[in-house]
Amino acid sequence: MLTAIEGVYENGQIVLKHKPKSTAKAKVMVIFEEEAPETTYAPAKRPFGIAQGAIQLSSDFDDPLEDLKDYM
Repeated sequence: MLTAIEGVYENGQIVLKHKPKSTAKAKVMVIFEEEAPETTYAPAKRPFGIAQGAIQLSSDFDDPLEDLKDYM
């Protein structure tokens, strides 16, 4: 049976986060996990006005709608 216990290897020693349940002599396998460098994601800056002229509003956009006259 395998039991995984997390720890840190530093200065030639392994320091476990918690003690194992068994105190008897046991075979141990150590696997070193390489830490990936932390990367930060910064979205590209979009230039102001990139969609200028893409949308056209009709001249009567703000006028009251005929269908809603009964509710006003």
